[in-house]
Amino acid sequence: MISEDQLNQYRLSGEKVRVVRDELEMNDVVGIVVAWDDSSVVVRRPNRRVVKLSRIYSIALASEERPAPYTDPT
Repeated sequence: MISEDQLNQYRLSGEKVRVVRDELEMNDVVGIVVAWDDSSVVVRRPNRRVVKLSRIYSIALASEERPAPYTDPT
């Protein structure tokens, strides 16, 4: 899970992040972090819609290489 400090840095910088939910790149959510709580993060997509996602997903800057998706250890 991504830390509060890292989410705050992404929010303050306004840089686009990539949320990787599974193996398919077309299912990634790219946008700007606007809010979060203990279990979820809200990302504003380029079309101005907001998406509430779980914080267990892999989150990184969109300009960086695509991270590996979260895998359930069970």
